[in-house]
Amino acid sequence: MQNKNQLRKKYFFIRKKKYFDISPTFFNPLIKLINKKYKKKNLNLSIYYPASFEVNILKLFELDAMNKIKVFLPVITGSNSMQFYKWEKHDVLQINKFGMLEPFKLFKNIVPNIMLIPLLAYDNKNNRLGYGGGFYDRYLKKYLKMHNNILTIGIAFSFQKHHKLPVTNYDIKLNHILTEKGILNLK
Repeated sequence: MQNKNQLRKKYFFIRKKKYFDISPTFFNPLIKLINKKYKKKNLNLSIYYPASFEVNILKLFELDAMNKIKVFLPVITGSNSMQFYKWEKHDVLQINKFGMLEPFKLFKNIVPNIMLIPLLAYDNKNNRLGYGGGFYDRYLKKYLKMHNNILTIGIAFSFQKHHKLPVTNYDIKLNHILTEKGILNLK
């Protein structure tokens, strides 16, 4: 079995080679799930700002359903943890120490209802291979204890599926994976 670092290199290369632009309809199954699960509830949705051939999550903003959803982006904080801060599509972003774009901390941070999470690979058991920093796993480990209703959805292309990822006690499984083939309920 390949270790996590080998798999990260492999899937980063695969994603770069096979990347394709998506249409906003990629997110229709997500909107359907949100409407079914969160009827008229105020929603706090965390997304990521796409980089390095990640699925272009910004296409979400082309859907009318996004007009009533508050969007939040991660901000890396001092102790290698992250928090989520409000962001609107045209708000100015700053570059963090990892070269990633994040919003300014103008508002109070929140705990999202739904988290759309980037990944390099996923498997049949909703395990996620991230970038190795552990930011999402640490965040979820802390906040799922207090807010067990956070819905976690990995965003990926179907070619990022791996048969069985190596996992540790620190890895948090996702509720769902969304690809161009729809929402995968793999558990």
